[in-house]
Amino acid sequence: MSKLLLFVSSVLLCCCRTTRAEIFTSIGQMTDLIYTEKELVQSLREYIKAEESKLAAVKSWANKLDALTRVSTADPEGYLAHPVNAYKLMKRLNTEWSELESLVLQNPADGFVSNMSVHRQYFPDEEDETGAAKALMRLQDTYQLDSEAFSKGKLPGVHSSAVLTVDDCFDMGKTAYNDADYYHAVLWLQQALKQLDDGEEAVVSKADILDYLSYSVYQMGDLPRAIELTRRLVAIDPSHQRAGGNLRYFEQLLMKQLREMNQDYQPPSEEPIQLGTYSRPKDHLPERESYEALCRGEGIQMTEARRSRLFCRYHDGKRNPHLLLKPVKEEDEWDSPHIVRYLDLLSDEEIEKIKELAKPRLARATVRDPKTGVLTTANYRVSKSAWLEGEEDPVIDRVNQRIEAITGLTVETAELLQVANYGVGGQYEPHFDFSRKDEPDAFKRLGTGNRVATFLNYMSDVEAGGATVFPDFGAAIWPRKGTSVFWYNLFRSGEGDYRTRHAACPVLVGSKWVSNKWIHERGQEFRRPCGLTEVD
Repeated sequence: MSKLLLFVSSVLLCCCRTTRAEIFTSIGQMTDLIYTEKELVQSLREYIKAEESKLAAVKSWANKLDALTRVSTADPEGYLAHPVNAYKLMKRLNTEWSELESLVLQNPADGFVSNMSVHRQYFPDEEDETGAAKALMRLQDTYQLDSEAFSKGKLPGVHSSAVLTVDDCFDMGKTAYNDADYYHAVLWLQQALKQLDDGEEAVVSKADILDYLSYSVYQMGDLPRAIELTRRLVAIDPSHQRAGGNLRYFEQLLMKQLREMNQDYQPPSEEPIQLGTYSRPKDHLPERESYEALCRGEGIQMTEARRSRLFCRYHDGKRNPHLLLKPVKEEDEWDSPHIVRYLDLLSDEEIEKIKELAKPRLARATVRDPKTGVLTTANYRVSKSAWLEGEEDPVIDRVNQRIEAITGLTVETAELLQVANYGVGGQYEPHFDFSRKDEPDAFKRLGTGNRVATFLNYMSDVEAGGATVFPDFGAAIWPRKGTSVFWYNLFRSGEGDYRTRHAACPVLVGSKWVSNKWIHERGQEFRRPCGLTEVD
């Protein structure tokens, strides 16, 4: 058993050194890991079977030789007096014991280690694990889910046996702690402590949880509770190297604050720490609250008066030959700015072909640096994407031509079809598709002008989350497989429509596949002529 543990430990250490980053941003690629793990489990079982077979053979040898030596040692001279016994002793010591030595030296783990080595290069690394933890915290914030809901697998509309243990919750809290994110550290460390107090077994000790939790609570400015938690830590481990010093410091700091504010000491609340106990720190995004509310389906500004101005119709692209015999179904999603949805635009077969072409090329999605125009990764966009050319497959060319026929805009100057897959907590925070006046070089390298319009294809249904939202005017558009939405980013004058700032909400449950076509200004001069005012 110790040999097996040593072997597994060495394998795990090797796995931790892999550098394959950010697999977590794509469910499409993570599914490959599921099958990899299944193959490794099978390989592990084969290793165990080989070890058991080897051990059974060694035990058989031991039993046979044990019985033999009992007879031979009872009367050594009498035993060796028989010539056959003398011969067999020579044979055993010269040949059979050597065979037994070879058997013992055989290492059934070689095949498993070899298999691990092949797959190890595709394993997630520490950055991936940290990213997945932060994704859960992002979902927690956006959809206002407490840590216990996650811990017990209770997500909206989903019944699952996926649970988080004490050690899982502690690791979540520690990830946040190491990132100086004490708000989330408190939520997850408190959940770890609760589950431990409820009797759940764990590797991590209560002292370790209290150590991290008490300091995180102090960082959140709650000195009375930090003192109470530190006292619990001292009671469990009086010799703890930091607890005593922290306790004295917290108590002195609290007394100083009370004197300065001329207040009496108030004992900490007996209510457990939960979502809402502490205020979430503000971040870089000014519309964070309205954006996340829309993601939850709250704050949508669709009034009855506005709804009465929305219609559905058959659309033939102004009698485009490609659509005359089979016009597309068009629905108004929003009146101003005008956003439309096209139904049954992509078939299941087309979707699968696009995904098949994109999967091998999926890479961390990029955004265009407004200063340099160069594509780069960003923390506010968490997905994986690939770019597909029309010449690669008839399906891609057909989709491009369909977009041109429907919109009446040329796709000759459009960007390639971008395919994106959003994984655990995958999102794209509020952004503009077009370049603003302070970003004059954003699309300079393309030489095709600004992004005049966006055509977005939904290639999957999403069980929960994943809406496309427009915080400026309070719209939320939910993914429906096979449908597409279209809007203009620029007015006819070429001025940007700043109302079209939008976001892809984090995927709570499911896998979100989309593809989009960014259509540019060049070539649209006679297809979409200028209006009489800046905002026509």
